[in-house]
Amino acid sequence: MQPPRRSPFRQRSAPPGSESWQTPWVQIKYFTFHPNVFPNMVADASPDAQKGDIVAVYDREGQLFGHGFYNKDAKVALRIFQHSSEPLPADHFEQAIRQAVSLRLDSLQLQGKTDAFRVINSDGDGIPGLMVDKFGDVLAVEISTLAAQQRLDTWVPLLHSLLGTKEVVYHFDANAARAEMLSPHFVDAELEKKSAKIEATRITENGVRFHVNFESGHKTGFFCDQRDNRAQLASWVKDARVLDICCYTGGFSVSAMKAGAAEVTAVDLDENAIAVAKKNANLNQQRVSFVHADAFSWMRQMQKNGDTWDAVVLDPPKLVFSRESFEEGKAKYHDMNKLALSLVKRGGLFLTCSCSGLMPVEMFEEIVVGVAHRSGRELQILDRRGAGADHPIMSNCPESRYLKTLWARVW
Repeated sequence: MQPPRRSPFRQRSAPPGSESWQTPWVQIKYFTFHPNVFPNMVADASPDAQKGDIVAVYDREGQLFGHGFYNKDAKVALRIFQHSSEPLPADHFEQAIRQAVSLRLDSLQLQGKTDAFRVINSDGDGIPGLMVDKFGDVLAVEISTLAAQQRLDTWVPLLHSLLGTKEVVYHFDANAARAEMLSPHFVDAELEKKSAKIEATRITENGVRFHVNFESGHKTGFFCDQRDNRAQLASWVKDARVLDICCYTGGFSVSAMKAGAAEVTAVDLDENAIAVAKKNANLNQQRVSFVHADAFSWMRQMQKNGDTWDAVVLDPPKLVFSRESFEEGKAKYHDMNKLALSLVKRGGLFLTCSCSGLMPVEMFEEIVVGVAHRSGRELQILDRRGAGADHPIMSNCPESRYLKTLWARVW
């Protein structure tokens, strides 16, 4: 479907740059509901529009249709967070933060299940470039836009007051920093000055305790997005032999073992992750067989040995980083799923995941089903899931549905 060329917000238009335009402003070539506007879509900008500014967004007819964060040097020049012809309220982000916290505490009532959850999910909560996880008394903040970084001193104290948290650690994703045309080293050095000197903390999720390491962990340190999937796996693997490929810090492994699995083998290439995973098993007084190895090589060896498991979990790290690397990442998903499926016993359970936002959910399922059929296996699809409800997705940004999970019985 072609995007609408004009804003649906009917109002009297004004000529480009008119005195009636809110400043600073950006004019784009055509109206879009998508939050991300690339540089080639920008027609003009007011001289006072600075990097990181909140700007009024106008279409080519001169109609105001929203507000966004502007960075003319970034790969995404404009990130629209509000589609409206109305002026932006002064307390817009305060209200967005309050609504986000209310969703988690009042609607989802997550504090009764865990002390670790996503508080702000970037575009999903209307705040592009800001992801915040709560781990007990600590907020782990991942920033991916200059605009979000510039407003931390206002936003974080508000979050502390609403959540009762006391400390904060910051991280600016290196790839995101480069996309914003910022030096990752400089940005991290600046954020380190603001971060609490906390190496790790402990959390509880559905009765399972975990260490969260902020120094060596990926992203914010722990993947809250898989909470519901960990609980589902735990409910299905009593007395089963379980294999966890790309186990990271043992979220699936330890949850399965504590739920009564007969035995669990967990594999990961990251030595630091394996070290934390072992701590997590010990913390819960569970015995898990952790293997430090490359997943591809290890699975090929198990395939040669003829080993199979009652349940296999495949949760690899992000494999598609950009549109340029899409085919390479797609091939890796194909190969990993082919190997993992060969290790599932007949009638066994298979959980496979993709956390690549650029991988469409339909294509991911096509890859898995195609691999199964070409390998002479049949899949009985049990469920299709994604991240938990504390990771909301905006309908105008489908790629924000980054996590895809497919549950199947394998024949």
